[in-house]
Amino acid sequence: MSKILIIEDDQIVANIYRNKFAVEGFTAEIAADGVVGLEMLKTFRPDVVLLDLMLPKVSGLELMKQIRAEAGFQQTPVIVFSNTYLSNMVQDAWKAGATKCLSKANCTPKQIIEVVRQALNPPSPATALKTGAAPQTDLQEPQAVAQADAEFQAGLRQTFIEGLSLALTGLRSSLQSVIKAGDEATRLRHLQEMSRRVHALAANAGMSGVLEIAQMSDALEALLKELYEKPVNINASTLRTVASAVDLLAILFERANTPEKELPAANVLVVDDEAISRRAVVYALDKANLKSVPIEDPVQAFKLISQGRFDLIFLDVDMPNMNGFELCSKIRTLPAYKKTPIVFVTSLTTLDSRANSMMSGGNDFIAKPFLFIELTVKALGHVLRSRLEAAKRPAPVSA
Repeated sequence: MSKILIIEDDQIVANIYRNKFAVEGFTAEIAADGVVGLEMLKTFRPDVVLLDLMLPKVSGLELMKQIRAEAGFQQTPVIVFSNTYLSNMVQDAWKAGATKCLSKANCTPKQIIEVVRQALNPPSPATALKTGAAPQTDLQEPQAVAQADAEFQAGLRQTFIEGLSLALTGLRSSLQSVIKAGDEATRLRHLQEMSRRVHALAANAGMSGVLEIAQMSDALEALLKELYEKPVNINASTLRTVASAVDLLAILFERANTPEKELPAANVLVVDDEAISRRAVVYALDKANLKSVPIEDPVQAFKLISQGRFDLIFLDVDMPNMNGFELCSKIRTLPAYKKTPIVFVTSLTTLDSRANSMMSGGNDFIAKPFLFIELTVKALGHVLRSRLEAAKRPAPVSA
């Protein structure tokens, strides 16, 4: 019987994993922090380690290095959980010897079981070439097993939904503590607490298959971590973005019982005459897997908008031929773009500029230079809000 060591400080998540592994015929033990995890590695001697990178006392990354330094564990599969948006941390985990890096917000227990099995029994090169190493699909599963998995997943989702009211209370309390903190040390302590709450929310939502909440909380966690590590970036703009994300999570919590539909990928337009600025916005959008079309000429941008359909628009203000405020006003004359979110990204941060952005029809404002992850959170938030609004509108009556 294969042994699994789960190094995870969220007791709820860890217990669910342990119970699922037990049902699947594994022996699993839990370590709640990195210090205990390293001790259990030597005594329990697992065949596979599941490691969360966000741990107290000893970071998951440091623990990864210590595991690889232990005699007899250089080749032991170590499957790492991280945040989708913390690409540098993921790269460091690979360099430290991770066997597999998974996004906590995008993994169900069933998927993790499959990854563990593949780590324990990797296909030989000959088998991979012969079969294409195709993973077993749900259609190939015995009906009883598929039914049991479906019931297990439904139970997880229901338990997750029942705990959302308490989770929201905790998030809002943490947010108020961050905003009202009287000194930097206190604010950082509350930021860290809030980050851990959001980290747990992302993990639980991903495990329960509530994808919109998982996606939003995953991005918010990355922003909170950035602010904690670089307090100089804590300002009115970033705090407003955090507050807006919490408000959106509250809305998503209310509709968590509604089945999520497979929606087409959002299409985003980026209008800015500065090449570096355009690339920065596109990079931030890529982090959220948002497809974007960058364009430098506002006149050409308006033609493109008139001919196509965009779900979100980012505009610079200071552009030749037509400034961003003028372009925004023209966009709002198009019937299809009355409700489309428009965000200004500009170095003009005066009160007049902020007022003009709203008066011309803009929905939001972010000042240059911006944090990549802040723009990612803003973009994701606007796309999700727009989809929620669209879902409320009655379907058009066919002729």
